[in-house]
This record gives sequence, C-alpha cells and structure tokens, in this order.
Amino acid sequence: MNITLKVWRQKKTSAPGKLVEYRLANIDPDMSFLEMFDTLNGQLTLKGEEPVVFDHDCREGICGSCAMFVNGRPHGPQTGAAVCQFYMRSFRDGETIVVEPWRARAFPVIKDLSVDRSAFDRVVQAGGYISVNTGSAPEANETPIPRQTQESAMDAAACIACGACVAACKNASAMLFVGAQIARFALLPQGQAERRERAERMVAQMDSEGFGACSFTGACAVECPASIPLEVITRLNREYLGAKIS
Repeated sequence: MNITLKVWRQKKTSAPGKLVEYRLANIDPDMSFLEMFDTLNGQLTLKGEEPVVFDHDCREGICGSCAMFVNGRPHGPQTGAAVCQFYMRSFRDGETIVVEPWRARAFPVIKDLSVDRSAFDRVVQAGGYISVNTGSAPEANETPIPRQTQESAMDAAACIACGACVAACKNASAMLFVGAQIARFALLPQGQAERRERAERMVAQMDSEGFGACSFTGACAVECPASIPLEVITRLNREYLGAKIS
C-alpha cells in the first residue's frame, strides 16, 4: 500500500514546529504503525536526513511511551490500544495520515513526536507510595479482600501513564490518571495508612504541574488504551473531599 504522512517536526521545545510531508510506497498492511515509522526513518537516514524522533520501548502496549496523535485521535484509530498495537491495515491505500505529539502545557515537546511526561512522575512521587514499614512480604492469602474490590484495584492499576487522557481532554486534565493512582491504593488495606494525605498531595501536585480541570465529557476514558473506568475520578473526588473535611 502507498501512504502519505504528514509528521510534526520540531527541533526542540523552544523552536517552532511544522508538519512535513513524506510519501511511502509498498508498505506492508501487516506492518505495525511504529514499524512503518522505522521504515520511514531508514529511508531518511539513507538520504542523509534527520530521522523522526518518537518514543517507544516495549511495543506491546505496556510501557505507554508511544504517545502521539494519529489523524487527530490519541493513539490512533483503534480503541483500547496504544499506537504500537495497531497495524497499517487500519488505513486505506493512498490515505494521508497526520501524526502529531500530545498537546498540553504539562507535556512540552522535546523533539518531533517526543514529549516530556515527567509531570506524571512528579505526581506519583508526591503521594503514590506507602511509607509504612511492613517487614517481609506476607502470605498473599492472609488478608482477605473481596473479589470486586480486587478487580476494581487491578483495573485502576492497569494505567500505563501514557497521557492519552490528558491529550483527549479539551482542558488537558489529568484526573483519570491521578484517579487511577489514588484508587489503586485507597481500595486496598495496604493503602490505608496515608489515604487522606495521599489524595491531598497528589491533587496539589497535579494542579501545580499545569493540568486543567476535568471537562466531564468522558473523552479520557474513551481514548484510554488501558480502558481505565471513569469511576476512578469519582474515587479521587471522594478521597480528596474526605481528606478536606476529616
């Protein structure tokens, strides 16, 4: 198949960027989207041009680093999947594909399609841990936990911190991400020691990083490749309110 790519190129954070057009021929429909970018970069390198910078690691939808807009949609056309998980057969022969980085004040562009998502790390550092000394690891079955609670905590812990929720939100809100981090601790007995303080610290850090307010549209959950439910935002609000009035 033949495609036309319009890729955002930007040398550094402070430099202006623009869409640059590339044409690729004889692309295998069973090639992954990132493999297609590998092909493009190979051709650019042979021409003596600078390859397109994009983040990637596991290429299995686990690490969350392959963050980019594809035709205006975070992570591309396939719901419940990261960019690395869909294939070129998702597009038509001769189609034009526009690829851009995340657009959020808290995620400044480093270069081309690579953005700085360290704001997420700082939110987690602000409270996403348990400081109580628990000694050696206890037997997993010693603490009975209802199955529904287990499932809800695991659903929240599935977040891969890719930033699609921020990119999808018109206010660049990180409520789904922060809600997932808070919920996975608040639901389990091990997370009760710092439950209230954790919510306050993480929300304060989220605000200081420049993320916007929740837009209540639900776009974050729709575009989340890990299918994090909107209920985690409800949990975040409940934990934060509880911390303020306790």
